[in-house]
Amino acid sequence: MAFDYDFAVLGGGSAGFNAARVAASLGKRVAVIDGAKKLSGLCILRGCMPSKTLIYAAEVLHLAHSAASFGLRVRGAGADMRKVQSRKRRIIDDFAWHRIRQLERGKFALHRSNARFIDPRTVVLDNGRRIRARFFLIATGSRVSTPPIPGLSSARAWTSDEVLDLDTLPKSVVVLGGGIVGCELGQFLARMGTRVCVIQRSAALLRGHSAEAAGVVQRAFEAEGIEVLTKTDIRKVSAARGQVTVEFLHGGRTRRRSATHLINAMGREPDVQGLGLDAAGVKVLDRGRIATNRWQQTTAPHIYAAGDCCGPHEIVHVAIQQGELAARHAGRVKGLRPVSATPLLSVVFTDPQVASIGRSGSELKESGTPHLSASYPFDDHGKSILMNATRGYVRVFAEPKRGRILGAEIVGKDAGELIHSFTGPLTLGATVGDMLRAPWYHPTLSEIVTYPLEEIADRLP
Repeated sequence: MAFDYDFAVLGGGSAGFNAARVAASLGKRVAVIDGAKKLSGLCILRGCMPSKTLIYAAEVLHLAHSAASFGLRVRGAGADMRKVQSRKRRIIDDFAWHRIRQLERGKFALHRSNARFIDPRTVVLDNGRRIRARFFLIATGSRVSTPPIPGLSSARAWTSDEVLDLDTLPKSVVVLGGGIVGCELGQFLARMGTRVCVIQRSAALLRGHSAEAAGVVQRAFEAEGIEVLTKTDIRKVSAARGQVTVEFLHGGRTRRRSATHLINAMGREPDVQGLGLDAAGVKVLDRGRIATNRWQQTTAPHIYAAGDCCGPHEIVHVAIQQGELAARHAGRVKGLRPVSATPLLSVVFTDPQVASIGRSGSELKESGTPHLSASYPFDDHGKSILMNATRGYVRVFAEPKRGRILGAEIVGKDAGELIHSFTGPLTLGATVGDMLRAPWYHPTLSEIVTYPLEEIADRLP
């Protein structure tokens, strides 16, 4: 049977590019197939990098508006959205240029086209060309989902894509969804000067994180003038006379909120439509996720999947690990290990940030796992106090005999940076004593980690 390539990748984002790079390094004939208008993938173009560029700009403006609390005078601080966007585009274009260069100059063929399986070993491109490969990797990412709420699809709601490209500031927005995207972009707009209301269906913001962490973020939002409504049942959306109105149940009453614009931040779904997965023998699970085993193989063993299209976590570093594993497994590399779901690292770039790694308190309780926990607040720590960054806490979980680290949660200033104090120790099976033997410089934010560690150490036998 003749094959055009040993390994063909559908999608040139983080998972696909890194898989192709690894497969090529193994001496395989490799192709990357991507029909997007612009190459580089979600993270660089419409996700991590543009959102954090804008969020940081909003943080600078927020600090300027808070200057009086530091004894400073900063008059007339405001957002010039055209210039903010111009800076973002320069930064993202530079990131994208480097990725495009890597794709175009890589040791693999690049096909600028969409692809569809017509049988388990063959895909057809937009131009009619057929490509046969020994192995395939599906790495097509995700797209914004639109829940079946009456009126939502016709309300012309913005998604994160439109918000990240705004060069004018909306007067007001209603954000449907209080998850990571809704919270991050809602706070960004509020800090830039937009009136923001966040409507969340579950009982707290940031479902999947602890209720205490969500509470800290919600109080911070409300202090900045963001209206937060949780535990709602959204009934319908309507648009008229330049206003969008959301009708929902809250506290047993029908309520409404109107704004000039609506943002749909109610989640994403795998972008697998039109791939011809049935023809390939690839099974799809709930919400369109591609079923994979521990080696990233689908129900067709020669076809792999990685990244957002299969999950279970929409995290870049996990997608990269999955893609690289697939390439090595297809290349018959010995001694491989599956991508481990633990320790799972998560960061939410609100202010205060929310970060966690390893096992959570609720998970430990539900599983009946013996553990010790201790926490320490940011409002009693020297460096955070002098920074006016007093919201939040550090919490550590450890096993009760030797004090081996089981997990950690940080809510507060730069939590996304501080959580990495635990990545090495947790991965290596370190104890609280091991971490306390390391030097911690004073005064730094990082040394706040030592206080819950010391408390747990004092409680060990």
